[in-house]
Amino acid sequence: MRKLLNTLFITQPDTYLSLDGDNIVVLKDDSKLGRVPLHNLEAIITFNYTGASPALMGYCAKKNISLVFLTTSGRFLARVIGESKGNVTLRKKQYRISDSDLLSAQIARNFIIGKVYNSKWMIERMTRDYPLRIDVEVFKDMSSHLSDLLLEIRACEDLERLRGLEGQAAYSYNKLFNDMILQQKEDFYFHGRSRRPPLDNVNAMISFAYTLLANDTAAAAESVGLDAYVGFLHRDRPGRASLALDLIEELRGVMADRFVLSLINRKVLNKEDFLKKENGAVIMLDDARKKFLEAWQNKKQEKITHPYLGEKISWGLVPYAQALLLARYLRGDVDEYPPFLWK
Repeated sequence: MRKLLNTLFITQPDTYLSLDGDNIVVLKDDSKLGRVPLHNLEAIITFNYTGASPALMGYCAKKNISLVFLTTSGRFLARVIGESKGNVTLRKKQYRISDSDLLSAQIARNFIIGKVYNSKWMIERMTRDYPLRIDVEVFKDMSSHLSDLLLEIRACEDLERLRGLEGQAAYSYNKLFNDMILQQKEDFYFHGRSRRPPLDNVNAMISFAYTLLANDTAAAAESVGLDAYVGFLHRDRPGRASLALDLIEELRGVMADRFVLSLINRKVLNKEDFLKKENGAVIMLDDARKKFLEAWQNKKQEKITHPYLGEKISWGLVPYAQALLLARYLRGDVDEYPPFLWK
């Protein structure tokens, strides 16, 4: 299994990134703020940037280091990638399947199975860990409902119907999300997803976590030879990494949502870490973003046993493992794409 290297996050505003030998140098007003060896990095993610030198972008492209530019609120702007090194046969197979609604549904179905199964597991975990703090009967009823939806999803081969079933499952799961917030409930509440812009503290955190996860997944897909922009559940749209969005479906709950809940319930972040703008948008302040990113990196280092591979890997390698399994399926090495089913 691939070694998990480090991700460098640049959160200092008005900085310029340059190359010096095999090192990245962070500059502000011609002063050096930091210098980091590039051979230890697999990604560089920068917020509120002034720019990056062509030499650094070229180096990152050549060495397969993902260089990602985000706004201060975490919205994706651009990603620097190098020459495509994917297996042309693998990508042609990916394109052929994507062109067929039926074949796409057979893969998309397993993405959705993974997502709904993991949502069900999160609900069951709450009944086990916090029986005195939640309405166990409501949670058990919702878990049973998701089990029924899983049976329908498993038998479905129609892409539009699958999207409808996924929507039902997401709606049901979201109805209980607010009950999973056990601390700071006056300041952290969830009454539904708001994306562009996020309108409350919880949605600001969820959107940020999804952006980080999508970037990791896009890089993972490219690293195993897939085209991150050609998906099966999410259809083609210029500029959208559709396959990355496909792959994160089964990881949203267990990687991103659980992470956000842990930051709230452990009081790592509080109401002072957020700013509400005049248009209603809620953003994390700089210090909050740093705490968030530090915790995210620590989370990615935690070890788990992959439920299908049986190998002990870090959470940060799960997107790579799933991209690898998808590539194996497309090559015909396995009979079916195995979703990430965690409990």
